[in-house]
Amino acid sequence: MGVRLNRIYTRTGDGGETGLGDGRRVPKHDLRVQAYGTVDETSSVLGLARAHDTAQRFSALVLELQNDLFDVGSDLCVPGEAGAKLRVPESYVTRLEGHIDRLNADLRPLESFVLPGGDPVAAWLHLARTVARRAERLVTELMAQPDEAHAVNPTVVHYLNRLSDLLFVMARAANDGGRADVLWQPGKNAGAGGAKG
Repeated sequence: MGVRLNRIYTRTGDGGETGLGDGRRVPKHDLRVQAYGTVDETSSVLGLARAHDTAQRFSALVLELQNDLFDVGSDLCVPGEAGAKLRVPESYVTRLEGHIDRLNADLRPLESFVLPGGDPVAAWLHLARTVARRAERLVTELMAQPDEAHAVNPTVVHYLNRLSDLLFVMARAANDGGRADVLWQPGKNAGAGGAKG
C-alpha cells in the first residue's frame, strides 16, 4: 500500500473542518479526530524517546510501534466498514504481549508505584505511556456515542491498552532494568512544612 503526497497544504481545513477517510467533513474538534490525533501525538513522543536512545536499545521496537500507530490512526480515520481500508488485527495485540513478557522477565520486581523519570529515555517512554492512555480514553468515549458504537474497531482499544503496558515496561527496562526507577513513597511529604524560597 503506497502513499504519495505531492502537496503539503490544501486549504481545505481553513474553515475548521477536516475530512475523514470515508469522505465526510467533520469539525476538527470532533471526538474521532481527537482520538486519532492523540494516537499521532503518542507516536511523536515515541520519536523523542527514540531520538534520546543513543545506545539504540529500543530503536527498532519504537519504530515498529510508530508504524503500528499509523495503522491505528488510519483505522480510526475511517468509520465503520466504509470502503477498502486498513483494520488493526488482534495479532498486533498478541505481538505487544510478547514484547511485554520478554522485557518484563528481566526487570526487578516492583515494590511500589513508579514515578515517571530516571533516564531521559525512560522519562519520554513514560510520557508516551500517558498520551497512549489518553488516546485510549478518547477511543472508549467515541465508542460510547450511540452513532459510533459499531463504527470503531474494538481491537484499537485492546492495542492502546497493551501499548501503554508495554511502554511502562520499556521505561523500567531503560531505567537499568528497574534498578534506577524512581519509586513513589506514600505520605513522604505529609509532615513537611511549606516550600522555602
